[in-house]
Amino acid sequence: MATETAAPKAPAGDTPRGFAYAFAAYAFWGILPLYLKALGHLSPFEVLAHRVVWSVPFAAVILLVTRRFGDIATALRSPRTMVMAAVTATLITVNWVTYVYAVGSGHAIEGALGYFINPLFSILLGAILLKERLAPVQMAAIALAFAAVALLTWDAGRLPWISLTLTFSWGAYSFLRKTLPVGPNQGFFLEVAILSVPALPYIIWMEMSGAGHLTHGTTTDAWLLAAAGFATAVPLMIYANAAKLLRLSTIGIMQYLTPTIIFLIAVFVFHEPMSPLKLFAFSLIWVALAMYTWSMLRAYRAR
Repeated sequence: MATETAAPKAPAGDTPRGFAYAFAAYAFWGILPLYLKALGHLSPFEVLAHRVVWSVPFAAVILLVTRRFGDIATALRSPRTMVMAAVTATLITVNWVTYVYAVGSGHAIEGALGYFINPLFSILLGAILLKERLAPVQMAAIALAFAAVALLTWDAGRLPWISLTLTFSWGAYSFLRKTLPVGPNQGFFLEVAILSVPALPYIIWMEMSGAGHLTHGTTTDAWLLAAAGFATAVPLMIYANAAKLLRLSTIGIMQYLTPTIIFLIAVFVFHEPMSPLKLFAFSLIWVALAMYTWSMLRAYRAR
């Protein structure tokens, strides 16, 4: 998934170009499991390391083109900013490696669930940490999400830890990312630059020991690993343009496109099992999201 959540001020209305950008970005993230599945025979940590390292030059190019590299120098002189960036980098690391593992190990459905319930978790997080008041519809939606997780726990005989890890890590990342005193592209560069400190030596060690797949794997493995930066940065850049041309409410609704595509790929392409009880639990999530969306749109119209 993408690492940017904060969007610029929404325009007064939606534009066709903004809708096309958003559809492209969310669809790109939705089909990402196809790419990750092709790397499913690799360690999630090796895939993560390459995703980090190959993203650094892409992020640097973005800053050069937008002429915002000076912001990085300012951030480097601020210990507070660097500590916050290290925290958000840690959270996105947990999210990325969990998602790579989920797809590679045949649990893409759990991954989709995690991103489906994330908006509801964000509402709960705002109520707990920011003392935001929940509307009755929002409380009902959160209750349905809890019921769905309970059903899935009972059905599997264990907590859906992949879904919960993705939800908690992304929700906490989104919450803290908004407080990072740099722009979205600058923050992304800081995060991957920080993560490249352990990631690059890890890749070098893997290749020198003969266990790495960049030079010791197949040609396909090498190309797929080298494309990790492209797969991370390109949808991010498309999304950044979409956010400038769409209302926040439109973006909020379109975000469900990604987990929907992931869910469909998991069931119909990867052929992951879907029991009637699991389908019922997902139905509860979809009802909860419909309630959340209705509440969000009503609040937007009221404003």
